[in-house]
Amino acid sequence: MKALLIVAHGSRREASNDEIRDLTRAVAERAGNSFEQVSCAFLELAEPSIPDGLRQLIQAGITNITVVPYFLSAGRHVAEDIPGEVDLVRGEFPNVAIEVAPYLGAAQAVTDLLIQQANTVSA
Repeated sequence: MKALLIVAHGSRREASNDEIRDLTRAVAERAGNSFEQVSCAFLELAEPSIPDGLRQLIQAGITNITVVPYFLSAGRHVAEDIPGEVDLVRGEFPNVAIEVAPYLGAAQAVTDLLIQQANTVSA
């Protein structure tokens, strides 16, 4: 069974965390049969943590997890922190495939999205 885990930073502002949860539900609807489950986790300041989010998926019977960092640049969180959190769980569950996809900002479509967003402003 295959799952997608969207990883965001997390915020003290609960409405910001809820935006990620809403995004996760929208992705799940759009993903169709690509993933049996789509969920989210947070690096800090919100729950579930990355290890807890991974463990919840594994406890639900997921054997293949793709982690997508919802970050715009390859700072320390993307380069070190997220892979480190994932490695903790990989060590606990060596029979589960857990892969980290490129972070959102690395997607070529971001350029078009920025232009699209800029064009929504009335001049």
